[in-house]
Amino acid sequence: MFKFPPNLQARLAPLAGLLIAAAATQLAGCVVRTVYVRPPPPVAVAPPPPAAPAPAYEAPPPADDSAQAYEAPPPLPDYEQPPCPAPGYLWTPGYWAWAPAGYYWVPGTWVTPPRVGFLWTPAYWGFVGGVYVFHAGYWGPHVGFYGGVNYGFGYTGVGFAGGRWVGGSFAYNQAVTNVNITVVHNTYNETVVNNVRVNNRVSYNGGAGGIAATPTPIERSYAQEPHVAPTADQRQHIQQAARNPDLLARNNGGRPAIAATPRSAAFNAPGIVGARAAANPPSQPAMARGNVNGNANANPNRNASFNRNANGNNGGNGNGNAYARRGYGGGQPGQNGANSAPPGTAHPQPPAGHPQNGQQAQQKAAKPRPNKPPENGRREPETALR
Repeated sequence: MFKFPPNLQARLAPLAGLLIAAAATQLAGCVVRTVYVRPPPPVAVAPPPPAAPAPAYEAPPPADDSAQAYEAPPPLPDYEQPPCPAPGYLWTPGYWAWAPAGYYWVPGTWVTPPRVGFLWTPAYWGFVGGVYVFHAGYWGPHVGFYGGVNYGFGYTGVGFAGGRWVGGSFAYNQAVTNVNITVVHNTYNETVVNNVRVNNRVSYNGGAGGIAATPTPIERSYAQEPHVAPTADQRQHIQQAARNPDLLARNNGGRPAIAATPRSAAFNAPGIVGARAAANPPSQPAMARGNVNGNANANPNRNASFNRNANGNNGGNGNGNAYARRGYGGGQPGQNGANSAPPGTAHPQPPAGHPQNGQQAQQKAAKPRPNKPPENGRREPETALR
């Protein structure tokens, strides 16, 4: 057997050590080496697009279907329009709104439009599916359908004849709008034909007793235009009306003491207009109700026709103020049924020198005679007095 010489083993021993060390190094390198895996590239996320610019018009407000009632709104009150406060104001007519306590009046008022060229389409009630549904008003380039309701002051039931935009300013039609030409100079005068009866103050469309009107083709096209909701001033005006108990129909009998205001939400400002024959606020119920023996002198600001009683007087009964003022004798001024003498009792005579005695004498002296010439100037035949 072949054997390595001893000296050869001694010589190869260092070389073997080197080989073992190199192998160990290589082996160690395989164990401790870390392999780095390159991560995938991040997903590119596009930045959000910039916000689109505000549209030229806001979206049209839908009809306020949440306001529904099973009873028809009261007739529109009769009132005067306060004068336009300044150029640029547009008239928004009053209307009946609904609250849990019942109908309440939102007074007509002058407001500034949200932008030049816009007109106001009034709110209205329509009878749909057995209930009365409220349709909110809105601003737009044209006046749309508002139920055919005659709100007056240019809103005759179709369109608007109270004024028009001329360039960047609004011109007012003096024929139907209350403007002071010393304050507002941009005016014109154009007769408006109103085919609605004067005593027709129906405030709703459709249903029993309602207005039989449907949108015209051009009004249907206006409904497709972009519209703008009521302004912040208008919303504040509505909120104040809803909080005012005097504007409830059940408290004012359909004749609100605040029927129109010179500006929106100006319920205590000078220039407030009340409805004709308006009752006093409910805080004074005795004055707010006109009874059979009502007294017109209890409130000199009330309309005499509202307090006219069954006997045709302007205050008091047959022996009350009106007859005394006309020289017919009777009760003292301010005397009503509660203060009158009971039936069958002689009325107390006024003291000597009382003005009423002079009225009685004047009444006797002015008593017509049968042969007095009538108003046409011809004298009737003489008749014997019996």
